This record gives sequence, structure tokens and C-alpha cells, in this order.
Amino acid sequence: MTSDTLPKLFLDNARRFGDRVALREKDLGIWKRITWLNYSKHVRHFCLGLMELGLNRGDTVSILGDNCPEWLYADLAIQFASAITVGIYQTDTAPQVHYILDNSDSRYIVVRDQEQADKVLEVKSDLPLLTRIIVIDMKGLRHYEDPIIISFDQVEKLGERVASEKSGYFEDLASRTMPKDIALIVYTSGTTGPPKGAMLSHLNILTMTDAMFSKEPFFENDSLVSSLPLCHVAERMFSLFFQMRSGHCINFAEGIDTLQEDLAEISPTAFLNVPRIWEKMHSNIMIKLQDAFWLKRWIFNRSIPIGERVARFRWEGKGVPVHWKLLYAMAYLAMFRHLRKKLGLLRGRLFYTGAAPLSPEVIGFFHAIGIWIKESYGMTEMSGMVSVQRGDDIRPGNVGKVFDEIECKIARDGEILLKGNSVFSGYYQNPKATAEAVRDGWFYTGDVGEIDEKEHLLIKDRKKDIIITSGGKNITPSEIENRLKFSLYIKEAIIIGDRRKFLTALIQLELENVSNWAQSNRILFTTYKSLARNEQIYDLIKEEVGEVNRVLANVETIKKFTILDKELDHDDEELTATMKVRRATVEEKFSDLIEKMYGG
Repeated sequence: MTSDTLPKLFLDNARRFGDRVALREKDLGIWKRITWLNYSKHVRHFCLGLMELGLNRGDTVSILGDNCPEWLYADLAIQFASAITVGIYQTDTAPQVHYILDNSDSRYIVVRDQEQADKVLEVKSDLPLLTRIIVIDMKGLRHYEDPIIISFDQVEKLGERVASEKSGYFEDLASRTMPKDIALIVYTSGTTGPPKGAMLSHLNILTMTDAMFSKEPFFENDSLVSSLPLCHVAERMFSLFFQMRSGHCINFAEGIDTLQEDLAEISPTAFLNVPRIWEKMHSNIMIKLQDAFWLKRWIFNRSIPIGERVARFRWEGKGVPVHWKLLYAMAYLAMFRHLRKKLGLLRGRLFYTGAAPLSPEVIGFFHAIGIWIKESYGMTEMSGMVSVQRGDDIRPGNVGKVFDEIECKIARDGEILLKGNSVFSGYYQNPKATAEAVRDGWFYTGDVGEIDEKEHLLIKDRKKDIIITSGGKNITPSEIENRLKFSLYIKEAIIIGDRRKFLTALIQLELENVSNWAQSNRILFTTYKSLARNEQIYDLIKEEVGEVNRVLANVETIKKFTILDKELDHDDEELTATMKVRRATVEEKFSDLIEKMYGG
């Protein structure tokens, strides 16, 4: 059992790496470097400033805003004070922010800017425990007279004064933090109801981190781009937990809209993202190729089959024959190297997907061009990661072997059960939900899966999402949905059919690609809605659905579909902040369309 905590590791890194770059942030087009010494100075001053304002051991402090260095300064500063960090998605609405602040009993909140501050001010009258709103960027807020507001800089200045008066006090704080102390409360995505606050201790976090590093370590020379929200456990793993063990550099992308540009400038050695981003990268390549010079298309069309063949050799654990190695080397120089450079992943050695399944077709494409995406399995309640594909043991369809530090068994109904020190410390002030989730030390994941003969874990679907047709056939909707989303023209697909005679689908268009197709075919439209209701667009999607149906068993085929006349939106609570569909909400909201497909 580890005796380390995140604050202890952070101090070790600051002493060990000193003037090495720990963080980079792009500001007005220029990458600003932050060394480990500067990193530690900010954490020290902010921690002591918070304590001067009255922060006590065990208090909860929320952070709301886009990824930035100050997010991590605050996160670590809170932990040094033996308090607890609560992350809130920057896309959350004022009522959603209120829910988490209230549910977590937050006394303080750190916000990025005026937009986020206004959300908190809108609901603060119903939050009697909230004493301070700490704002990183005060632009537009100077005229606000509410005494609850204080700037991030002001808190740091308070802490700087304390540090000058109490030499060594900050360093002593690290020794007061114990492995079983709660470091974070991470709220679940809430796909099945109100989000629950999963409490993660330093022991939980570092057990998972050490399990990962024993199989696939990161190193101090590695460079990563932070692009997922930091309040999500997956991003926290790569940008905080893993960095405390390795000392690698974190680069903050300007935003999701500039991610491709930022990747090209940084060319990280490791990259994690959700399926939607990998799907978008694939889609962009395929769309651009349609307009490329004929020679480039010719080279691409002859290179991809070579890459796919070499990938299959590796999937099957076979050596690649010499002549295929030579062909691949030519394809790499002629096409794949160029594609990797355009994606900003030329230097990459580790690539991961997580949070939801990624279609085998998309994975196969990236493997073919030399970007060996590894599938992983994890969740908030397991402190992040449970399993990951390792080394050359990579093949679409499994999520690798479960870490040695975790016990895994499959229940009679197929549910995956897990046990170990990385199992979370319970839901905050929700003993009933905790008792339902953890029984006799086993965490009931809610996922259905199996373990194959090579000890690989295979994830089928969420237990609650498995469709049982009126004929008694069990169907995994995510597999069909992922095949549909491989289409360049389909962004989201929701399969319907539980207790019904056949399957149907709700389809959301990939707006950019469908718009381009419509323009190329001289179809007039003004909005997403007008595209969704166009007969030629319907026929386009019908062809895409037909292609998928051709490879499915008859009982799995989609007999009818409807194109949604609006894009699913997080603000309408149809998607989680990480772009996962809230299936129950969508089915309820579009129940009339569903019933119409079944003749209702």
C-alpha cells in the first residue's frame, strides 16, 4: 500500500525538476512556459492564501472553468490544505452549478471568468455555505461590488505574505495529508439521474496510477495536450495523477476549436481523447481527400490496404513479413507520415481512447496509418482506469487486461464486478447509493462484459442499455450505433427496440459534412432543420443505414429510422459534458417520433 499523496509527489517533482518546463499555455498565439519552480510557487501562495481566508481541513472547494494552469494550481493548493477539490464542467448551466455546489457543501469556488462568475452569482442566494467566489480573469468584473468576489491574484498575494512570514510551513502541510484522506470529489456524468459525487482518496488515485505505470509508464520527456475538461477523471489522470509520477509536460490547448492547430504545434508524445474527437479526425481526413488532387487520392487508396494488412498481422500477434514491411515503409513515406503530421501526432508513441466505445472501423483506420490507438476501460468510481491494451497486444474489440492490482469477476448476469484499493471511497453524503454500488468490497460497474481466453476484458454495453426484443433476443445497441457513426454523414445514432418487434434508430446529421454534400449536389437549405427534412438527405442517410444493415444479422438490422430535426445539446440535457448521449432523456423527449416509427 502506497504511503504517498499527491502533495508529497508534487514537492518531490518541484525539487527534482526545478527549471524544467512543467506546463505550457497558449496566450495570444504564443506558448508561455511554466517551470516546476514557478508551478510550486503558485500552488504555495494560493494554498496559503486560501487558508488565510479560512479554508479548513476537510472543506470542499469547487473549480469551474476551462482548462488552464490556474485550474491545477487551485487543485493542488486545495489538497495541500487537506481540503477537497470538486470540479464543475464549464458548460454547466447555473442550475447545474447550483446542484453541485449545494450537494458538495462547497464553501469556496474558483471560476475562470465573468461568464462563470455570473452563473454562481445567479444562484448564490440559495447557497448559504458559499463564502467566496475567486475569479482567475477579472475582465468585466471590476465594477462588481459584491464582497463575495475576490481575484485569484489577491488570494495569491495573501499567500505570498504568509509564506514570507512562515518559512517551511507550506512544505510541512504535505506531511499532514494522509493516503486515505479524500483528495477529490468527482461527479458522475448523470446519464441515469442526478450526478453523484464519487470521493477519491490519495490511496485510490495512486493505486490506479501505479498500476498503470507498472505496465505502461510515462516519462519526464513526454509531452501531453490537455483538451478534455479537467473535472473529468480521464483528463485529471493524464494532467495531474500521472504527471505527479513522471514529471511530464502538460500543454493547455486554447480550446476544442483550435485543438488540431495546437496538436500540430506541440506534436505530443501521448494523446488521450474521447471517441467523438477520434471520429472527427477520421471524418476530416476523408472529407478533405474527396477534394484532393487525383494523385493524392490514388496514393491514399493504394496505401490504406497496405496499412490495414500490416495492422492485421499485428492484431493476430504475427510477425510482419519482409515484403509487407517494405510496402508499408513506402506507404508511410508517401502518405501516412503526412497524415500523422497534419493531425499533430507525428511524434506520438501512446494514443488512447476512453469514456465510451470507439468503432472498430475508426480504430482500424488509425492503426493502418501508424497511430496505434489503445482502447481502455475505466470509470470515476475506479479512480480512472481499470484496464488498457499493453505493448503490442492491441486488437479492436477488447480493452486489454485488467490491472494486476484489481480483482475482476463476471456476475451470472454478465455484470463486471471489481475489487481493490482503487475502488472509490463512496458517494458524498449518499450512503444508500454507496451501499448499492459496493457490496462486500465488490464494485458493481453496471457494465456487461466477458473475459476471453487470453484474459482480455471485453465490454458489451451498459447493463441498462441492453435491448431485449419482443422475441427475446439480446442486442447490444452501442455496437450498431458505432457502425452507423463510422459514416461521414452521421454524428449520433440512438438505437431503439427494447420489448419491441424490430429495431429503429434516431439519427443526428454530421452538419458540416452533410452541408458540404448538399452544396455539392446543389440542394438548397438554410438550417440544420431544413437539411434534416430534405428528401435527398433522407435518401443519403438511407444508403448509409443500408450499408450497415448489410453486415448485421437480420434481428439486428434497422427497419426504420428518423432524422432528428435538431442537434442534441448539452444545454438541453440530451448530452453529458463529454458528449455521451443521455439515452433515457432522448427517448423521452422524442417519444412521439419513436412511436410513429412503430405505427403509434
